[in-house]
Amino acid sequence: MMVATTQFRVHGCAWILLAAAALPLACGAAPRVDPALVPDTTLAIPPLHLDSNGALMIAPSATSSRHDFDYLVGNWTLRNRKLKSRLTGSTEWIDFASRVEMHQILDGLGNIDKYTEHGAGKPYEGVALRLFDPATRLWSIYWADGNSGRLDPPVVGSFENKVGHFFARDTYKGKKIIVVFRWDVRNPQLPIWSQAFSTDEGKTWEWNSINVSERVK
Repeated sequence: MMVATTQFRVHGCAWILLAAAALPLACGAAPRVDPALVPDTTLAIPPLHLDSNGALMIAPSATSSRHDFDYLVGNWTLRNRKLKSRLTGSTEWIDFASRVEMHQILDGLGNIDKYTEHGAGKPYEGVALRLFDPATRLWSIYWADGNSGRLDPPVVGSFENKVGHFFARDTYKGKKIIVVFRWDVRNPQLPIWSQAFSTDEGKTWEWNSINVSERVK
């Protein structure tokens, strides 16, 4: 402000120019969002099919294969965004970085991710276990982290046209939900994972987490 005042005494319009230039900083202008970290709403979530008891009925795609996750073998850095608060109408997102190391197991019928990040100011570690059932030709994806020390119910599904959708019934803070994981590997060099919750049997979805991976060279 001292500079602006001095410039104003020299030339009246200089103060206006300096003030205008500083306005985005003073007002806390929102940072630019990486387009890859915005859930792609042009990709429809497949409609859900339920049996008479309300259980999810999930069929594999015609191309479902034990090789669907081969692209993910190796070490990756991740750019992440997640909603600060889920299922509350929040529109505030948190950005952070993480790492993943992925290894195949069971002669390719499964694989394991080790996930690490420090987004909350302390170390956080998670493990994803993926298993392919040759009989059903479906993938089951299990998740566990250092907060709970237990496996979440698996999300189940398959890939079609290089996009995979995987579903499960679960609960979140006491609310019954259906959760979907999406793996978008139309560009296998920059695979995108995202997650959404539904509280109305799949009629509407809230996307709450997304990341894009880049291979460590």
